[in-house]
Amino acid sequence: MKERKISKATHSLFHSFTHSLFVSRSGFCLIFTENLYKPDMETASTAKYPWLKFYPKGVPHDINPDAYPSLIEVMEEGFARYADQPAYSCMGKELTYRQVDDLSRQFAAYLQNDLKLQPGDRIAIQMPNLLQYPVALFGALRAGLTVVNTNPLYTPREMQYQFKDSGAKAIVILANFAANLQKILDQTDIKHVIVTQIGDLLGFPKKQIVNAVVRYVKKMVPAYNLPGAISFGEALGSRSTYRKPTIRNTDLAFIQYTGGTTGVSKGAMLTHRNMIANLEGQNEWTKPGASPDGQPEIIVAALPLYHVYALTCNAMAALKSGGMNLLITNPRDLNAFIGDLKKYKVTMFTGLNTLYNGLLNHPRINEVDFSRLRITSAGGMALQTAVAERWQKLTGNVPAEGYGLSETSPVLSSNPVDGTARIGTIGVPWPSTELKIMREDGTEAALGEPGEIWAKGPQVFAGYYQRPDETAKVMEGEWFKTGDVGVMDENGFFRIVDRKKDMVLVSGFNVYPNEIEDVIARCPGVLEVACIGVPDSKSGEAVKIFVVKKDESLTEDQIRDYARQNLTAYKCPKYIEFRTELPKSNVGKILRRPLREEELAKSGKK
Repeated sequence: MKERKISKATHSLFHSFTHSLFVSRSGFCLIFTENLYKPDMETASTAKYPWLKFYPKGVPHDINPDAYPSLIEVMEEGFARYADQPAYSCMGKELTYRQVDDLSRQFAAYLQNDLKLQPGDRIAIQMPNLLQYPVALFGALRAGLTVVNTNPLYTPREMQYQFKDSGAKAIVILANFAANLQKILDQTDIKHVIVTQIGDLLGFPKKQIVNAVVRYVKKMVPAYNLPGAISFGEALGSRSTYRKPTIRNTDLAFIQYTGGTTGVSKGAMLTHRNMIANLEGQNEWTKPGASPDGQPEIIVAALPLYHVYALTCNAMAALKSGGMNLLITNPRDLNAFIGDLKKYKVTMFTGLNTLYNGLLNHPRINEVDFSRLRITSAGGMALQTAVAERWQKLTGNVPAEGYGLSETSPVLSSNPVDGTARIGTIGVPWPSTELKIMREDGTEAALGEPGEIWAKGPQVFAGYYQRPDETAKVMEGEWFKTGDVGVMDENGFFRIVDRKKDMVLVSGFNVYPNEIEDVIARCPGVLEVACIGVPDSKSGEAVKIFVVKKDESLTEDQIRDYARQNLTAYKCPKYIEFRTELPKSNVGKILRRPLREEELAKSGKK
């Protein structure tokens, strides 16, 4: 397979700046399929693609990934169309689209003229959800740069690897994390450091008060020394003139690093075309759930914008809809989170299972007015049935679970948002997208038979940055092999069974942790649960679960009794361990790997 060439080419605070969505793996598509479904071949199409019958009225079977020359035109259109509408709200401060337009243009001019960065150069952004994020993001894209989104919780070692691997020449970083950058800066190619503080765009006097409290009262900014670094405010004060660069839709917009949960983190190359394809899909798919009163959408952005899920479905998608993103800087502070939710009647909510579960179990959640909520999007990890049902009861809104990966920009499928969502599924493929279930031998699986999910569409990435070998592993022609096990029913709705690597083999029987977790999560007294396989002398592997209690009186025997009532014998947990918390990713996704590594270490097999 030929490689496609891309032209130009503090502890509490650290833990608080979290959340994201959509798992990672990826592939490489040489031929795009904008005309995958032909309207004049409706009958043939629905026979091959049964999911088309369940598309909401008005949602097209295809989108045009070439609708814009680049993301710059998407931004220019959105800024002009919605100029006087609020675009972002954070910590009580709102920015309109016009203000984001002006600020991002100033920042782009600074990058072009003062720093002399050229189209295709990489720039890292490392901060949580603050008003500065969209300004830096849109400014970098308008300058023709490739954005490397970076998790603020990274250790110096992880930062050094990602910055060096991507070849980033500049970085915008929150001062709270600058001390870590200092430790590894000389081991990277970064020549330009731009430092921002939490309150920088909050206006006078709030800016000064917040920055002083963070630095001197809460002492959240470890001392650092970065000679030559400039402030974000200085960059925005540049008097340089912005020049719109010539960008093709095949040029790289992002290098989005995978989570690295299966080894070394890899940079998924997402082109302008990849992102535009997903934006067009998002725009069409959400129309049936739009507010009937015609008022602008108010979208909860609790997941971090540096993660591909929120990047596309919050920051970029709002440019098409004119909605306002309510930025949640610290989603783990649920009390403050609920306080923010009370300020607005939100219409859209992007999140994941642990986030919704946390809100549902907070004593103040009934204070929030969800009367205008029209779309609840869930992804990143399996949405547990118990959580979905409780959310629907609380809000009157059926969660629409979806599916995607860093390598697919990210969305591949979603449930309809017109109230017909099927809980327990990841919905149906989006316009211009195909999914199929494949056996290990490379043949297509029968209906209802588990197999690996393969995907094809214009949102599939251009490959792993500087890793053609890794790209080749996940591509079969135009098809991207996701590494996830799923099933398709007769209606074309898909369901995730589990990650291939997470499957437990008990006496020759396949056990999928997602199923076990979904069942145990419904057991009274259980707050959170994680399931793994552990070595067993009799059955090869045995099922072990880790449980966080909601009710302190909960016992192992109660869980075992509940499991026996709801699971076949070989699926029932052999081992149960109570914990006060479970390991989680920066997005709040429960991680099984650390638990599995602990158990292997105990058994001496690590």
